[in-house]
Amino acid sequence: MNKVLAEIIAGVIPHKMTRNRWRGLLRYGVIRAWRLKRRMKHEHTPPKYYLAVCAIAKNEGPYFKEWIDWHHSQGVEKFYIYDNESTDCTKEVLEPYIKSGLVEYNYWPGRKQQLPAYDDCFERHRLDTRWLAVIDLDEFIMPVKDKSIPDFLRRMEKFAVVEINWLVYGSGGAKTHEPGGVMERFHKHSLPEHRLNTHAKSIADPRRVCCMIGCHEAARISGRAADSHGMPIKKHFGDRMPQQDVIRINHYAVKSYEEFLGKRARGRARINTLRDFSYFEQYDLNDIED
Repeated sequence: MNKVLAEIIAGVIPHKMTRNRWRGLLRYGVIRAWRLKRRMKHEHTPPKYYLAVCAIAKNEGPYFKEWIDWHHSQGVEKFYIYDNESTDCTKEVLEPYIKSGLVEYNYWPGRKQQLPAYDDCFERHRLDTRWLAVIDLDEFIMPVKDKSIPDFLRRMEKFAVVEINWLVYGSGGAKTHEPGGVMERFHKHSLPEHRLNTHAKSIADPRRVCCMIGCHEAARISGRAADSHGMPIKKHFGDRMPQQDVIRINHYAVKSYEEFLGKRARGRARINTLRDFSYFEQYDLNDIED
């Protein structure tokens, strides 16, 4: 369905969480979603992987190694990477992971390609993985009470989606891009209850989800969504208290000021406008040191 028409129809639904789900279903196509649900009900092909990650990136080559190595050590078995016209070292950094089979690389040109890339990933890999995490290169999934991400997810298998909250990390006063990994360099983060931490990212069962609604929520064709405590979600993430005690996503939104300027210059994956300079002030939260 036309995106504008989907927005108009979904806009009349008062409950925010229901409205967003229908926004995704309408964008995907209601009849198409119904057919997918029927097909998945009879699909018993075992997945190749228990947990995979889908991400789209542009000119983030220097950050890939740490990001992939971290998530691989935490139980991610496959990475579906969509390269949105990178001109830096992205392909060179990814090449060993591509050759080993850990990364599936897709060159994905164009503007505002975040949702089209996610759509492609769900359609192509729906049967390949039990869980698909949709995150960005500045986000690191951090199990707190489990040894790995799969250990956490095995308690969530009755749900179609699990939403995990951010914990926003600031610059720590760093002005320039110094050597070392992101997790090594930045240790100061926001207060856990800060309003930005209500944002969540989704780990979805691709057989029960048709597509992503935006970059945060998944559109379910069956099943329920859960929070990180394993409780069914009844409110939109913006209306819930953030949870970081079981699992969280460390969100290194700005890094150093120099790196923020680079992030701003790269543009945004969903819209054509650049981030305002106030974005740095908004996300440069350094209240607590790890």
